[in-house]
Amino acid sequence: MEDPKLVKLKIALDQVHDWPSMYLFKFIVPSENQKVAQVEALFNADTAEIRLRQSKNGKYTSVTAREVMTSAEEVIKCYEAAYKIEGIISL
Repeated sequence: MEDPKLVKLKIALDQVHDWPSMYLFKFIVPSENQKVAQVEALFNADTAEIRLRQSKNGKYTSVTAREVMTSAEEVIKCYEAAYKIEGIISL
């Protein structure tokens, strides 16, 4: 995690969260089954609360996930994995 942006994110996360903590992720991804499934796979299907919502025109799907994270590093790893999904936008 040598990227200055990720170091800054870790510091910010540690300032506002006491770990473990419930964390809310929000992503927008093209409405392709494979891409939506890739985003869902970032989270534990047994413990995460995942909500999907398609855009009005159906081109994009919003993915909201709430899951208990144990550390800022765990949150950052999730974002790093998400950024490997083509076309994803994090909010």
